[in-house]
Amino acid sequence: MQVQLELYASLMAYLPAQAERHKALLDVADGATAHALLDQVGVPRDKAHLVLRNGVFLGTEERDATPLQPGDVIAVWPPVAGG
Repeated sequence: MQVQLELYASLMAYLPAQAERHKALLDVADGATAHALLDQVGVPRDKAHLVLRNGVFLGTEERDATPLQPGDVIAVWPPVAGG
């Protein structure tokens, strides 16, 4: 099945070659989770601070427990520091 992965800021370095801007359509196995998707493209889990599935926040536990559905959009941001 296909899902869309959106990586932002420093995580854009992990996008595959076919990515356009910060987005890529990827094939994943049925039952794959957000963490499985991130593992597939090599994003270190500790660098995935904010993870959204279709605009809804996924907590750390949900990233391993919630199967993705065809057409899902997973958007990921790294930790951000500032003042």
